[in-house]
Amino acid sequence: MKVAYLNDDFFSRLETCALNLRSDLTGFFGGKHLVNTYGQTVEFADYREYMLGDDIRRIDWNLYSRFEKFFLKLFTDERQMHTQIFLDCSASMGKTDPAKAAYALAFAAALGFLSVHNMDKLTFRMIRGGSSVDPYGLIVGKNAFFGAVSQFETIEFGEDADLEQAVLGCPVSQGNGLSVIVSDFFTESNWKKAVDYLCFKKRQVLLVQVLSPEERDPSYSGRVNLLDSESSDALDERNLRLKITRGMQQAYEEALRDYIADITAFCASRGAGFVSVCSDQPIERVLFSELLKTGILE
Repeated sequence: MKVAYLNDDFFSRLETCALNLRSDLTGFFGGKHLVNTYGQTVEFADYREYMLGDDIRRIDWNLYSRFEKFFLKLFTDERQMHTQIFLDCSASMGKTDPAKAAYALAFAAALGFLSVHNMDKLTFRMIRGGSSVDPYGLIVGKNAFFGAVSQFETIEFGEDADLEQAVLGCPVSQGNGLSVIVSDFFTESNWKKAVDYLCFKKRQVLLVQVLSPEERDPSYSGRVNLLDSESSDALDERNLRLKITRGMQQAYEEALRDYIADITAFCASRGAGFVSVCSDQPIERVLFSELLKTGILE
């Protein structure tokens, strides 16, 4: 499946942006994210009194000449973070709608590019069933990133995805970066436990819900057969034959609004970011508007 969004123009437009991660994350030395601790950068932050054992090379002798006390110069600290992007590869994400799958992949790639552009480490994890697969290993630098993205065309969508088991069974580092889940969240698994687990690990969390135009505003009418894309059994109870009425359409629209409102409220209660996007929206507009609202992008 060719991902039409992923080209040089797409990534060049992203170079003006940056991920805005919380300053209380720890991360690794050598990155570009300012944190609350003091470090060895050239940007001055504050002074404090000299204590026995401090590095005398950091004493400000000008202050000593004025106050006859020793004060140390403190500088800001910058860290390298680790971004984990979990991509739902279930059938509902793209088996029957390649445009939705391409949109989800492009969104994941955009967030990944912003990570490596900020000198962060990156991991793509593909969720299938109750496990998450890491096909590209730890990605550091743009060459490794573009090597991984060039293989996105081989990603297949099928079966179901258990977000809870896939995330809980994945090794997650403590408080060193951003975890993103890209999914439609049309799942029977308890994805809220996955979010709670990531928050327990003190990671910054972002949920990206990708919907197709048909899922956002169904155009069905009359008698139809509704087949669950994640079911291989024609007799599955999730497959329905019914007559679509205007009342049913309104009920669906209301249920979808309530579900999105529930996700929004849950994420707000956990300090996580959340955006719900439709695959017919220009992806740049979503990135530069919706993500700016969440505070993830700057």
